[in-house]
Amino acid sequence: MDLAQWTTRAPVAWAVLVTAGMLEVVWLVALKRSVSATQPLYGVASVAVAWLSFALLAVTLRTIPAGTAYAVWTGVGAAGGALAGILLFGESLSVLRLLSVALIVIGVVGVKLAP
Repeated sequence: MDLAQWTTRAPVAWAVLVTAGMLEVVWLVALKRSVSATQPLYGVASVAVAWLSFALLAVTLRTIPAGTAYAVWTGVGAAGGALAGILLFGESLSVLRLLSVALIVIGVVGVKLAP
């Protein structure tokens, strides 16, 4: 059974989708570390991981509706990217920023739970 067939099972598709969203954070960190393309290894890693993230998103579209999948994928990436910025790059940590990330997470959960 290949990945495309395996992901027709809903729990697996959701796990793959969340993984694809987390890969969004990985390529964002690699892109930031590439320092405007002066560190080519990070740039290459960023492109490779971004491609994998897109590929996994595409596979999940066999099972999960496109609007839902895209909302979850971007939400996981946005929340994770904001947290990575705080933890890895010293971006400001404020109550408003954390509440905003929490709202993204709540929105993603809401989209997943909506009929």
